[in-house]
Amino acid sequence: MTLERAQATLKKVFGYDRFRPLQSDIIQAVYERRDTLVLMPTGGGKSICFQVPALTLDGTAVVISPLIALMKDQVEGLRGNGAPAAFINSALSAEESRAVEDELMNGQIKLLYVSPEKLVSQGFQPLLKRLKISLFAIDEAHCISSWGHDFRPEYTQLKFLKEQYPQVPLMALTATADKLTRKDIADQQQLRQPATFIASFDRPNIALAIRPGQRRLEQIADFLKKHPGQSGIIYCLARWSCEELSEKLNKRGFKTAYYHAAMPAKLRSQVQEDFTNDRTPIICATIAFGMGID
Repeated sequence: MTLERAQATLKKVFGYDRFRPLQSDIIQAVYERRDTLVLMPTGGGKSICFQVPALTLDGTAVVISPLIALMKDQVEGLRGNGAPAAFINSALSAEESRAVEDELMNGQIKLLYVSPEKLVSQGFQPLLKRLKISLFAIDEAHCISSWGHDFRPEYTQLKFLKEQYPQVPLMALTATADKLTRKDIADQQQLRQPATFIASFDRPNIALAIRPGQRRLEQIADFLKKHPGQSGIIYCLARWSCEELSEKLNKRGFKTAYYHAAMPAKLRSQVQEDFTNDRTPIICATIAFGMGID
């Protein structure tokens, strides 16, 4: 496999003329069947690093992601560009899951997104063994580390991938890992002499400001008034506070919705679709929403 085909796929599917820094080097390492550890900031182009190889290699790439919202966003984006992708997670009915499995067995899916819980489940293992797997990509890989697995305990069980599929290249991707955590990820996942890529985290388009906690609602409303017509996500610490803040902002004339894990799957999906299609510009959410959404 050559980078010329990767370049052609980048242009045809994603519309980009050239790769960002490190992307082509990471893809070349995958073509050489090397394990890779990728540290790249959110919005830095991590997904291209596994999506392009997945679309150019024989077989199906399995992408492990902990966030249903991210899976849905990436799969819909890929399908919209003509790339055969699907996901299997708790948001699907049994009938929908079977339909995806049928497509996989027929070789119609190049990228399969699964949650870590689904991947390690006994019911999923027979399907996995029947697939021709081109690549494993573990997103949010800091959850593998002993420092980060509280968010998703199942990440600690992913070491079986290298044990049962030693010849399949594995890519671990994260935006959050210091030197110790990177070593921990490589050790826990049993990566074999991984090629490590660390991108620049200089993001001039991102600003961070810390303000006093008094008059929170007024501060949020004032901020939104200064950005009319723009989309955004307001993160809350609790599910109830998402609903409460959304209700208060709606009463003040802003068009918002809330998103959290206790909502029915269909309602969560509708909220996400309304946000990504600009029908609802503002979402009040817990951190399970919006991470990685383009």
